[in-house]
Amino acid sequence: MANSNSAQPKPQDIQQLIGLLNSGQLPQAESLAKSLIGKHANTFILHHILSLALDGQQKFAESMMSYKNALKLQPNTPDLWFNLAIAQTHIQQLDDAITSYQKAIQIKPDFFEAYGNLGTVLQAQGKLIAAIETYQKGLKINPQDARAYFNLGTALRDNGALNDAINSYQKAIALFPNYTDAHNNLGETLRDMGDMDAAVKSYQAALTLNPSHSQANYNMAEFLVLAKQYAQATPYFEASQLDDWQEKCLYCLYKAENFDAFKTRRDALITPLARHQHCSPFLATLSTHYSINFATPDPYQFCMNGLDFVYRQSIPELTNGTLLAELLHDIQTADIAERKQGRLTNGQQSAGNLFKRNERSFQTLAVLIKQQFLAYKQYFADADCALIQAFPDELEFTSSWYVKMQQGGHLNAHIHEIGWISGAVYLAMPQTNGLEGAFEYGTHGDDYPILPPKNVLSFPIAQIMPNVGDIVLFPSSLFHRTIPFNSADNRICIAFDLKPSNSINRKNNY
Repeated sequence: MANSNSAQPKPQDIQQLIGLLNSGQLPQAESLAKSLIGKHANTFILHHILSLALDGQQKFAESMMSYKNALKLQPNTPDLWFNLAIAQTHIQQLDDAITSYQKAIQIKPDFFEAYGNLGTVLQAQGKLIAAIETYQKGLKINPQDARAYFNLGTALRDNGALNDAINSYQKAIALFPNYTDAHNNLGETLRDMGDMDAAVKSYQAALTLNPSHSQANYNMAEFLVLAKQYAQATPYFEASQLDDWQEKCLYCLYKAENFDAFKTRRDALITPLARHQHCSPFLATLSTHYSINFATPDPYQFCMNGLDFVYRQSIPELTNGTLLAELLHDIQTADIAERKQGRLTNGQQSAGNLFKRNERSFQTLAVLIKQQFLAYKQYFADADCALIQAFPDELEFTSSWYVKMQQGGHLNAHIHEIGWISGAVYLAMPQTNGLEGAFEYGTHGDDYPILPPKNVLSFPIAQIMPNVGDIVLFPSSLFHRTIPFNSADNRICIAFDLKPSNSINRKNNY
C-alpha cells in the first residue's frame, strides 16, 4: 500500500483551501491546511497556503517555519524567499531577512520589490551606504518606483547628503504627486538646509493632501513655535497626536505666559500617572521651571534634581590609540552636509545621524558610548527617581551629530526634547581661561519666562570644563549650553541623544 504522505490531496480539498484563504477565513484555512499536511506532507501548495494564512494572522514565527518547509520542496521560488524575508523582519531576524531577500534577487534578478525591502532592512541596521546602493539598483530596474525614491531619500538624509535627499524626494513627488510622506520629508530636509520658506510650502502641500498627516501637522507647529506664534501652533500639535505633542502644547502655554492654563493642563496630564510613570524629560523641564518660578513643589518626579545626575568620565580608547585621530580625520573629510540651526554661533553642526554612517570610527565610538551609558545606569542604580527606576533596557541613538566651533563660538541654552539621556564626547578643546568653552547645564534656558522677584540666578546651574576624551551624560530634561570662548583653537565634540528603542518601521516596505 502507498504511504498516505506521498499521495496527492484531492482537487476539491485544494479548492476548498484556496476558497477559505481568498475569502479571508484565515483560521479555518490554517486548520484545514495543517490537517491536509498531516496526510500529504510533501505537497508544496499546502505549505504555501498555510504560510499565507499564518502571515495574514500575523503569526510570523509560524509562517516563517511554513515558508521554509515550502522552500524545501521548491527552493527556486523567489516570491517565497521574499515573503519569508518579510516574516523574518517582523520578528527582528534582520540578518536572516537580508539573506532571504538576496536569495530572491539571485533567483529573480529583476525583483525590484526585493531590492526595495532589502534596502529598508539594511537601513534599519545602520548600513546606509549598502541601503543607498540597494535602492539605486532597484531604481535601475524600475525607474518609475516612487516609493524607492522616497526610501532612498530617507537613507541619503540620514547619511547627511541633504541635496541628494531633496532630489530623491522631488523625483518621488514627480512620479506620485499625492505622496504626502514625500512632501513632508522634503520639507524636513529643506528645513535642515535652512530654507524655511520652502519647507513650510512642502508641509502645507502635505496637509492639503491629508489634513490629518501627523508629521506634517507637527512640523507646521514647530515652524509656528519658531515664529513665536504659540496660540496658532497648538492646534497643529493637537492634530498631530505625535510623540511629545502634549508637552509641546504645555510649552506653548508656558512660553505665552498663560500660566493658569499651563498648570491646569499640566496637573491633568500628571494626575493619572503613578510615580514610576513620570517618564517624560520634556515635561520634567517644564514642570521644574514652573515650580521654581512659583515657589511650589514639583509634582513631576522624573528626576527631582537633575543636576545631581550629570556624569563625566574619560574614555580610555580616546586617549590611547588611534581612534581620536580617526574621528577627527573622518569629521574633516566625510561628505556630510551642514544642518542649519539658530542657536549655534561661529560653528557648524553636521546633518544626518552620525552613528548610522559607515565610517569605522563613528561605529566604534557608538559602541563605546553605549558602554558608558550602561555604566551611567549602574552608577546611579540606587537613585529613587523615574530616570533610573524606569531606565529603558533597549535604547537607540535617535540623533547624533558633530559640532565644530571656532573663535567666539557658543551654543545657547536648550534641551533635547526627544531624548532620555543626552550627552557629548569631546574630541578637541580650546586653550582658554576660566570657564570659556565650558559645558554649562541647569534648569533655565530657551528664553523661558522668569517672574519677578525671580531672576536667572534663581535657577540652579553648574559647569564642567571637559578634557579631550571625556564623555558627559545628563538627563535630557536639563538645559545646556556652551560658554563662549575667545581662543583661536577649535572646539569639536560629538553630541547625541539616546531614547527607548522602537521596532523597525516597516511602513515603506513593498
